[in-house]
Amino acid sequence: MPLPLERRALKNGPPPSVRPAGHHWPVSGNKSGNAMPQEAMPRNAFKRAIHAGRQQIGLWCSIPSPFTVEVLAGSGFDWLLLDTEHAPADIPEIFAQLQAAAGGSASPVVRVPSNDPVAIKRALDAGAQSLLMPMVQTAEEAHAAVAATRYPPEGIRGFAGMSRATRFGRVKDYFKQAHDETCVLVQVESAQALDNLEAICAVEGIDGVFIGPGDLSASLGFLDGQGAPEMVKLIEETLRRIVAAGNRPGILTADRTLARRYMAAGSVFTAVDIDLALLVRQTEALAAEFKAG
Repeated sequence: MPLPLERRALKNGPPPSVRPAGHHWPVSGNKSGNAMPQEAMPRNAFKRAIHAGRQQIGLWCSIPSPFTVEVLAGSGFDWLLLDTEHAPADIPEIFAQLQAAAGGSASPVVRVPSNDPVAIKRALDAGAQSLLMPMVQTAEEAHAAVAATRYPPEGIRGFAGMSRATRFGRVKDYFKQAHDETCVLVQVESAQALDNLEAICAVEGIDGVFIGPGDLSASLGFLDGQGAPEMVKLIEETLRRIVAAGNRPGILTADRTLARRYMAAGSVFTAVDIDLALLVRQTEALAAEFKAG
């Protein structure tokens, strides 16, 4: 039976005379009523820079605050490490920090809590394009890290069409472009990882190999000894091994002299301090200066 006239009219929304101004009412046969806006796929400047061998100076962000990230994103650094391994941050905090970083010139790199496909997927869906996977010790673990960032058939990343990564569905062909803009960094920080270093570097899809000096020093018996001459020499040798293996090394050190030595040895993405450490040192120094009279 045909619908009454008034019901046929309501099926396509109220008549134009009573529709709210500016409201695009859906019509039959078109779920949106108009073409969905399209956005361009964000380009990963950090990935392009390290592949070109351009030194990227970074800052480690341990304070899980979008406020501080927004400030630091405009301070002149090339990249900021947003930490979820040791910092008290999870996806809601990282989501907000990525939003805060978007207004600055520094590229955000998210360190996931572990080399876990679910953690990696969630960080990618939140909009992270560069990821650092901690404690990667074998080529197999490096392969797993890459697979977690790739859609099938190249990998195992799950599909989520309405995510911040896809600009909520507005990036056309996101699933075809995502691999090119995803930067996979793995962290070597144990004696076992050093034994497997060349094999890790050779894994297709690994864009950079980051030396974790703290855990590496502890693994080799130099607890609290990152600056020990033997460790400094070993780190320099490891940086050169990564370069010789055809990959791109990175490191973190708050020691200015060591940072320059490590860059000379081949580090191409170098974090030169930690936000929380800067806050502690500078505030303590300021208080001590004025209390001294």
